[in-house]
Amino acid sequence: MNSIIELNNIEKTFLTDEVETLALSNIELVIKQGEFISITGPSGCGKSTLLSLLGLLDTSSNGHYILNNQNTDNLSKNERAKIRNKEIGFIFQSFNLISDLDVYENVELPLTYRKDLTEGEIKQRVNDALAKVDMGHRNKHFPSQLSGGQQQRVAIARALAGSPSILLADEPTGNLDSKNAQMVMDLLHELHKDGATICMVTHDPQCADSTSRRVSLFDGRIVEDTNLAHQAA
Repeated sequence: MNSIIELNNIEKTFLTDEVETLALSNIELVIKQGEFISITGPSGCGKSTLLSLLGLLDTSSNGHYILNNQNTDNLSKNERAKIRNKEIGFIFQSFNLISDLDVYENVELPLTYRKDLTEGEIKQRVNDALAKVDMGHRNKHFPSQLSGGQQQRVAIARALAGSPSILLADEPTGNLDSKNAQMVMDLLHELHKDGATICMVTHDPQCADSTSRRVSLFDGRIVEDTNLAHQAA
């Protein structure tokens, strides 16, 4: 299987009030095509920082990040934004839907920045993505007219519509009750079976154990990297 992501000796230091905080240290991580990885660990251990780096929302202080055979170390902000839009699909805990756009428009929005897609291709992608999450029938509804679980489905459709190389999910069940959380996890597992590569930050041990590989962080370091494929099967 091809490597989608390779992190070599990644460090991230934050400087606040002249105090240096080492958020990530000596991170070595390879994510291969078709994997479903969970990243776990206590609050403040570096999970969200790591996801920000993977999503090109932030840059490391040291080390190398290779995404689809491209070194991302010296990219400009513009180049990072373009790659992010094309290669990475984000799913957030708080859904991050725009309240005055309807479901269709929310899913469509990131695609409107893509110069490589025609209007017809964008329409097709939006409809396909909404069909995948079973939300096509709600495409004219606004976020406020949807339940939390439905909003997260729309957010997943938005992440899928760009046909990204990897989906990055940050606590995707964190704002949901147990029933909706299970529905979202079932959907992610379905997408994984269809070939999606997923990296998910979660504090929920049950969600973490249902993935094919669990990476645990503690104090900014990887302390465990366990293949769970036999359990997830």
